[in-house]
Amino acid sequence: AKVALILFLAQMVTRNVRDIGKMRTMLKIMLMILPVVGLVGASNLSTAIIILGIGVILIFVASPKYGQFIFMGLLGVGFMAVFLALESYRLERLAIWRNPEAYEKGYQTLQGLYAIGSGGLFGRGLGESIQKLGFVPEAQNDMIFSIICEELGLFGAGFVLILFLILIWRFFVIATHAADLFGALIATGAMGHMMIQVILNIAVVTNTIPNTGITLPFISYGGTSVMFLLVEMGLVLSVSSWVK
Repeated sequence: AKVALILFLAQMVTRNVRDIGKMRTMLKIMLMILPVVGLVGASNLSTAIIILGIGVILIFVASPKYGQFIFMGLLGVGFMAVFLALESYRLERLAIWRNPEAYEKGYQTLQGLYAIGSGGLFGRGLGESIQKLGFVPEAQNDMIFSIICEELGLFGAGFVLILFLILIWRFFVIATHAADLFGALIATGAMGHMMIQVILNIAVVTNTIPNTGITLPFISYGGTSVMFLLVEMGLVLSVSSWVK
């Protein structure tokens, strides 16, 4: 859905580029993706947030009018409030986020924080994690950044973040030098996807935001995730081959 959305929105924005500054045109494009967001959000709110975020970034790049996006931000907050209210477990996650020690379901968050804290500056050493041996649930998936912190420490985790920053920066450079608007929007969409997913994953692991299932791109376990991320990389590389 994310890859398809990037291509679809790039085409729609390119087709309506002359009228993209009008509220009517922007709302029309956003309404086209809301059914996808709604269907995905019914069972996976975090992925719906990513899809919505990609849409907002692409339209903002094409028409950076701040007044419109304040309205869209308020609309997005209302949209999220509805989805939070639909399922009681989502409201419970907010309570767990505020005080993980008071809830049994705060176990994963606490164990992840223990892993980060025990890594110190330089970590226990590659492969020497204790927390991944049954203490941190989903250590190979959503919580893998906490294991990186434990094994490689602050410096190792910082190095991983620098690699992601370089990748996002290269997406930005390719987007700004693309031969046409369609290519620029494809690179921007991939950049937005990568940026949102990295920020959300690390924010969850560090308990900066409530716990939600977001993988760390290229690092978390999962063949399908890697396959579609590589498809995005291929699209961006295709755009880079036609730079100005």
